[in-house]
Amino acid sequence: MKWNINHKYPQELLIHLFVWVFLFGLPPMLIGHTNERLDEEEIFRMMGNPIAMTLVFYINYIWLVPRLVFNKKNKIYVLLNVILCAGMLFFTHFWFRLGNVYFHIPLPPPPNDSLWMWTFLSFRIRDFILFGLIAAVAATIRMRNKWHEAELGRQEAELKRIEAELKNLHNQINPHFLLNTLNNIYALIAFDADKAQQAVQDLSRLLRHLLYDNNQDFIPLDRELEFLKNYVALMKIRLSPNVDLQFHIDIPSENPIRVAPLIFISLFENAFKHGISPVKPSFIHIKIYSSGPGALSCSIENSYFPKQRNDISGSGIGLEQVQKRLDLIYPGKYEWTKGCDENATVYKSILTIHTTTK
Repeated sequence: MKWNINHKYPQELLIHLFVWVFLFGLPPMLIGHTNERLDEEEIFRMMGNPIAMTLVFYINYIWLVPRLVFNKKNKIYVLLNVILCAGMLFFTHFWFRLGNVYFHIPLPPPPNDSLWMWTFLSFRIRDFILFGLIAAVAATIRMRNKWHEAELGRQEAELKRIEAELKNLHNQINPHFLLNTLNNIYALIAFDADKAQQAVQDLSRLLRHLLYDNNQDFIPLDRELEFLKNYVALMKIRLSPNVDLQFHIDIPSENPIRVAPLIFISLFENAFKHGISPVKPSFIHIKIYSSGPGALSCSIENSYFPKQRNDISGSGIGLEQVQKRLDLIYPGKYEWTKGCDENATVYKSILTIHTTTK
């Protein structure tokens, strides 16, 4: 038989300890208070009920609830508890009689008056109800633990799923973006070899960050900013003269802030995907700045030219996944406002996260 008193929860163990110390310690205290000295035979007799309650609790906690309630056999569970509580009434009566025998106390003749009988029955009914309440408490605690374990399991599964998504995000670079970048670099070689060489260096640093520097939960902010600079530099190769691109960083030097890697990249990709038209004037204005002690903000405003659903020029991550990632890494520690203006021609996103310096 598997004993399921969960040692992962010291709080629960303390509750068990407190309750049973109270149950077994109360009768001697009461007897000692009323009789000035502890009477061994009276203590022995009074121990019957705490022992019975302990048996009811742990028979339910260890066996009946896991075997019956968890398997939705509630009627059998109730029936067995009625039998168990009735059995505990016989047990306490037997315990009382055992005390008389052990301490050589002669049994009194059974009284014949009805008052004694009603008193006896009222005590038995009281004990039966008490045992039933103990069974209910055991079932409640056991089911609470079951629910807690199930909830932890669900959260752990969700955490693993999201962490898998994050790991994919850490290790991926959009093939479409990479192919376009390489084609642009190839075209640059013909008329601007120096610029093409610089683009290759930017691309190598970008790939190094994605593949090697990105396995930590948090990295120094300057490393992430350097990655974003390289990304913007690469994207500029593809831009036509009708695009107004501005990228400003207003962060104090030697800033101890640490951020989750790639936390802003999907916002950048979204701006470049939907903010540029091949024929119309376009703009992308990006600013990363310190908005308070330990607070980091990224403001992106761009012209809005929504693409079709079958357009794969973005990262494939999407803003919904960005939201999930923020909920995972910065739960309750970020504010994000985003949306289009009234004419649906300008899209603006402001993300503020409360970061760590550890």
